Amino acid sequence: MANPSWLTVSQGTAPLLVSIPHTGIDLAGLEPRLVSPWLGRRDCDWWIDKLYDFANDLGATVVHTAISRTVIDVNRDPSGASLYPGQATTTLCPTDTFDGDPLYRMGEEPTPSEIDQRRETYFKPYHAALRAEIGRLRGMHEEIVLYDCHSIRSVLPRLFEGTLPVFNLGTNDGKSADPVLQDKVAAILAATGESWVVNGRFKGGSITRGFGQPQEGVHALQMELSNRGYMREPSEKGSPENWPVPYDATYAAPIRATLKTILETAIDWAKS
Repeated sequence: MANPSWLTVSQGTAPLLVSIPHTGIDLAGLEPRLVSPWLGRRDCDWWIDKLYDFANDLGATVVHTAISRTVIDVNRDPSGASLYPGQATTTLCPTDTFDGDPLYRMGEEPTPSEIDQRRETYFKPYHAALRAEIGRLRGMHEEIVLYDCHSIRSVLPRLFEGTLPVFNLGTNDGKSADPVLQDKVAAILAATGESWVVNGRFKGGSITRGFGQPQEGVHALQMELSNRGYMREPSEKGSPENWPVPYDATYAAPIRATLKTILETAIDWAKS
């Protein structure tokens, strides 16, 4: 059965599956119910699909959704349970932004039955695609790496204190990937001279935690990048006039080179 138009699966043969769950800007007809379409798209992982567009050339398989995380966040627990108990975070079908600004006009928030429908329409097909590609790749390789791509604004007081490191590698506290692979990626980050952390504020979402099963040959990494690492991020939280900043390939080139090294290292590790 063909994938829906919003779900793109580009198949490769390398032992690497790249997940891009948060670059979608399709609001699925919600615009009249939102405070503004711009607000509905503000927390998008801007330009991550462009930043990693070399992945296909490495032989990776890439799964991408065009649906906005405002409609449904395919990297949250489908039951709605918090991934970070005790800390501020957005939900499966968010009703506010990372800054705490309401997304919906009064009385237009999604109902429980609507959330169920969105889960069936968008969440389940995305995870089914990941599951299918993991099965296909595991049929070809003894070990594979699932690499989940993310980015976020560098300063978000509601979510974390201070300024986030440029590179935030998550392996669910070491449960979702072999420690040798984690250490290889950490060494690449250390060599950049940029700020970095492993399993800091962002340890991995539903995708990393759910699919990362090292004992079954599936090693999941989440990479959360601070926006300033690849774009000229405004110092404030941004406005329709200055956010998002257009993608600048020259500005993004240094971090892109690091990310390519990480994916190449993951492939080599899996093959060996």
